[in-house]
Amino acid sequence: MSDILTRLETTIAERASASPDESYVAKLNAKGVEKIAQKVGEEATETVIAALSGEPKELAGEAADLLFHLMVLLQNRGLSLEDVTSELARREGLSGLDEKASRRE
Repeated sequence: MSDILTRLETTIAERASASPDESYVAKLNAKGVEKIAQKVGEEATETVIAALSGEPKELAGEAADLLFHLMVLLQNRGLSLEDVTSELARREGLSGLDEKASRRE
């Protein structure tokens, strides 16, 4: 896992307990999981739009926003990047088609 993502995860956890007046993360958490999930959706849409525009710098910025909001959502739901990377490790070596089919079982 990247050091920056580890540091960001720590910062998000620390700021979750701050006052909503002092922290964007705390403000999002105060609005609830529905608002956080909505922000993830908005950022995902903006990432897709940036990908289609052909501007790499814009795509990188939108992808960073998406990762940040996804990490806030994970923290809110009690999950960590380690949980996500463990799931990716579990899937490693599986064909994407086989992995998708296994979820239907």
